Amino acid sequence: MIVGSIIMLIVVFIMPFFFGYIEKRNGILLNDWLLAQIPAHNVSGLIFAIIWGMIIFAVVRAVYNPSIYVIYCWTLIFVTIARFTCIALVPLDPPKGLIPLTDPITSVFYGNVLITKDLFFSGHTAILTLIVLCLQRKTDKFIGTIATIIVAILLLVQHVHYTIDILAAPVIVYTIYRATRYFLYKTKRRGKSKHRARVVNMVKEEVPVKIFSEGK
Repeated sequence: MIVGSIIMLIVVFIMPFFFGYIEKRNGILLNDWLLAQIPAHNVSGLIFAIIWGMIIFAVVRAVYNPSIYVIYCWTLIFVTIARFTCIALVPLDPPKGLIPLTDPITSVFYGNVLITKDLFFSGHTAILTLIVLCLQRKTDKFIGTIATIIVAILLLVQHVHYTIDILAAPVIVYTIYRATRYFLYKTKRRGKSKHRARVVNMVKEEVPVKIFSEGK
């Protein structure tokens, strides 16, 4: 938990420099048929109300079950690294009709400047997808899934992302989530195995001494 939190803070510190760099690049304008059929509207308030509502909801669950935070934190680290890589390798210009998202809280991570080219893949969709995967109750997962679908649609309504940005996010996040869980639980099992081995060795060492003492 501690190591993951520290690494995440380092990643957050790097974010403004990275997004400042990609915003200066020239990118490719995609021909998105679905996006062209949707009139652009500003729905920033509703988007961030849902996102922050789900984040607070996940935090409450994590207070009673810290493993939710551990898995979320470590997966988010790798998701962010994957997103940095994808954005760097796939330079895109923002969609036609884009209406910038306005949120005073998340703007801190972008260096308080307008960022429009952090496109492939969608960070907002990725965060909500990860929350759904980390939550454990079926009802919680259902609520999170509905929230994710609504936000994905609203992002298209505001023309913040291309369709491919939205569709790719859940697939990439799920893959990283499964790999991270395997890594974390494998490490946990290895730690338990070492602990059991130490206990067995202590018992083996103690038994002969006890027999010797009773015999004496």
